[in-house]
Amino acid sequence: MRATLAVPPAVEAEQVITAVLADLRSGVHRGVVVDSPPGAGKSTLVVRAAVELAAAGEPLIIVAQTNEQVDDLIDRLARKAPELRIGRLSAGDYQPSERVKGHESVRVAAKVADLGGPAVVIGTAAKWATVTEGCWPWAIVDEAYQMRSDALLRVAGRFERALFVGDPGQLDPFSTVETGRWTGLTWDPMQAAVAVLLRHNPQLPVHRLPVSWRLPASAAPVVAQAFYPFTGFRAGTGPAERALAFTGPGPGDPLDVAVETAAATGWALHELPARHTVRTDAEAASACAALALRVLARGAVAVSEHAPAGSPVTADRIAIGAAHRDQVAAIRARLGEAGAGVTVDTANRLQGREYDLTIVLHPLSGRRDATTFHLESGRLCVLASRHRHACVVVARSGIGELLDAHPSTETVHLDVPVKFPDGWAANHTMLTHLGGT
Repeated sequence: MRATLAVPPAVEAEQVITAVLADLRSGVHRGVVVDSPPGAGKSTLVVRAAVELAAAGEPLIIVAQTNEQVDDLIDRLARKAPELRIGRLSAGDYQPSERVKGHESVRVAAKVADLGGPAVVIGTAAKWATVTEGCWPWAIVDEAYQMRSDALLRVAGRFERALFVGDPGQLDPFSTVETGRWTGLTWDPMQAAVAVLLRHNPQLPVHRLPVSWRLPASAAPVVAQAFYPFTGFRAGTGPAERALAFTGPGPGDPLDVAVETAAATGWALHELPARHTVRTDAEAASACAALALRVLARGAVAVSEHAPAGSPVTADRIAIGAAHRDQVAAIRARLGEAGAGVTVDTANRLQGREYDLTIVLHPLSGRRDATTFHLESGRLCVLASRHRHACVVVARSGIGELLDAHPSTETVHLDVPVKFPDGWAANHTMLTHLGGT
């Protein structure tokens, strides 16, 4: 019997996007949800949908969660459709970034009335919440799983239909106040906007982008298994399409072993001796910085579908991620002038960003306990899914034992949907894979 040929990734992704756009054009549904794994082209879909809706004479708004996301979408949209008039809704003291100032089709203003009636108006959810007049046929909500449900409620009166695009596997919205009073309510403001939307409107169509164009073939299977066990996805490139190599020799120490293992397999675990430490572990911070400096010193070169002849892995193509800002500060201080261009940030701020190589300080490294914050699957998902070529995880030995000694003790509440996967299972999956590299 003749074997069925696998559908190419680009064809499979296009089939889903075509179905999404068909649902939008049909006008049957008041909302359409698109779930996306890391690097699946969320922004590309948002831009494509905005261009199609605007071309059909449908004025629309785009709601993003941060100013960085707004400026990125404006730049992408203006490049895709230079003739499209775009309004950038902003605070009164906003200074346009170079990406925004570089496009003549973009007008910036603090009030909708001052934008001159553009086809597309883009702003943050916080800014849209201050708009009290006007209603548009369409809205596109970008990074919708980062948006709290109360933020959606504040802007829902500004549009008739909406496309919600986001990644369900990454960090949930957070708050600095106690939220127990709302636990179990279907409109709990601390749930993601999409979660509340679907609980009240289960009939809305949900599409899932099936391909990650960021994660390499070495990363997509383990990230899918750990953080997207029920939906899954695959890499857009094959094992032979990307490679990471070094042009200079190294001294052959444990740092070299880690970076060479990562280059060869896509993953590496740089394990430090087991020890309970303060949160800002000086040895772990030094290891993270030293690994980045070693990659730079050895002249890493990345071969990919975008650079078949190879492209140097410069400092701006390397990121170091950690759970806390004090850890970030400690790592940055140890990078010195040679590593000044390396991105060092928390998982919250690394969401949506992409690099050739990442170094991750494991959230549970050196800890005595496994708190809800450090065990959150979304945090590890963000940290482990920013790379195009390789990821090195820095951790003290003993995390597996820590997980076994601290099973989940969170209170079980009625009417609260169970989130899968939980952090305990996701961490074990990642550690099992790293232990085998």
